[in-house]
Amino acid sequence: MHYFNGFSLKNEEDLFSDYLIQSDYCVAGFSYGAQKAFEYASTTDKRIDRLILLSPAFFQMQQKSFIRMQLHYFKADKEAYIGQFLKNAAYPSSMDLTPFLHLESKEALESLLTYQWEKQKIEALQKKGISIEVFLGAKDRILDAKEVFGFFSEVATCYYLKDGGHLLQGR
Repeated sequence: MHYFNGFSLKNEEDLFSDYLIQSDYCVAGFSYGAQKAFEYASTTDKRIDRLILLSPAFFQMQQKSFIRMQLHYFKADKEAYIGQFLKNAAYPSSMDLTPFLHLESKEALESLLTYQWEKQKIEALQKKGISIEVFLGAKDRILDAKEVFGFFSEVATCYYLKDGGHLLQGR
C-alpha cells in the first residue's frame, strides 16, 4: 500500500488500520494526504485497484477570508496553530497526536486549503477501474463532513461514521 500522511503528521497510518488494505495496488491518504493520494492516483502509470480517502481535506466551499485567516494564524504562531489543529483532529477522542507531529510549511497549509477536488478527475479514475472509498466522521472539527459527503457521495463509495471525528475515532 502507498500511504500519504495528513498535514503536520508522519507515520500515523496505523491509526487507520481498520480502513486500510495492505495491497501493492492500494493507495490511501488521510486529510491533506488524501489530496496527495488522489493526485498520485491521477498521474501515475502504476496499477491501482483501490483509492482510500480518509477524511479528505475539503475547503473549496470556504470563503477566501477563511483561508486568509487560517494562513494568518499559522504565520503568527505556527506551533500554537498546529497544536490546536491536532486537538481538533483528535476530537472526540483525547488521543495525543504529538508522537506523530511533523511540522509543515505555510505553503503546505496553503496548498491544503486551496485544493480543488474535481469530479471529472474522480470519474476518470473510476473509468480506469479504480474503486474509490471515502471515510468521514460526523463529529469532524476540521471539515464539514456533511458537505464533503454531499460532494463525494455522487462519485464514490462513502462511509459516514456517526461517532467519528477527523481521525474517524469516537471517544
